Amino acid sequence: MIDLRRLHVLRAVAHYGTVTAAARALHFTPSAASQQIRQLARDLDVDLLEPQGRGVRLTAAAESLLAHADAIAERWEAAELDLRAEYSAPAGQLRVNGFSTAISMLLAPMAVRLRERYPRLTVRIQEAGVPGSFDQLFEGEVDLAVVEVTPRNPPLSDARFDQQPLLDDPYDLVVPDDHPLAGRGRVELGEVAREHWIAPMPDSACRPHVMSACGAAGFTPDVVHHAVDWNVTAHLIAHRLGVALVPRLAQLTPHLPITRVRCVGDPHRKVLTCTRRGCRERPAVAAALRELRELAPTAVA
Repeated sequence: MIDLRRLHVLRAVAHYGTVTAAARALHFTPSAASQQIRQLARDLDVDLLEPQGRGVRLTAAAESLLAHADAIAERWEAAELDLRAEYSAPAGQLRVNGFSTAISMLLAPMAVRLRERYPRLTVRIQEAGVPGSFDQLFEGEVDLAVVEVTPRNPPLSDARFDQQPLLDDPYDLVVPDDHPLAGRGRVELGEVAREHWIAPMPDSACRPHVMSACGAAGFTPDVVHHAVDWNVTAHLIAHRLGVALVPRLAQLTPHLPITRVRCVGDPHRKVLTCTRRGCRERPAVAAALRELRELAPTAVA
């Protein structure tokens, strides 16, 4: 008989990449996590980890076992749903996370609607980016995440997560009010190729989208200022220190002397809803997803 707790440790090693990182997430010591995997290997009479440089990697047997483990986790979620089918009205606690602009424009309004419609349901919101959102889903700390697509996301084929499109969030060019392009309906990004630019920080999830959009327009932006918060970007633009691409979900400080101008080709980022596989039909999660689908079109109008 496989000890499911030991199996979960192996899943954590696969998710986090090292025994040390998995142990930290599970609140184990690295030696305790290693012991759990060694015991699981003895129970099954197979090798699950093998040396790779200074670390370890999963064996073929471990990879095969993980495919079954992911299926077991999905079936367990389905079993819980069946057992609670008689309590079909959303109730209890729904834990969600998302990146900052998704919280402002999607998750906060969603929570208000759910509170009005389901008084026995409590929504808990936490800000998180990638990979934190997926870590919290994997660990069971949240039930639903709203994430943007980045190179750090798990592939859509990852059996642990159910990732579905929610919306495309277009990027607008933001310029000072007195900029020559401020009165235009749409602009080609190439028209600002020689301008000074304000861009997200190099490790930001939005940075690749901005650089990719500029690259598709045939130039590399001359980035002279970096910002984490979109409203910092807005203030830099208002002081005529550069131009920037800003996602439409980002609500900028009102009354600043800046103008949003739509871009030819509509460069955008994709936003997804994510759950653990098998969780999407839980009453509270399903109700939240319905609200998000209703809110999405107006959030980027």
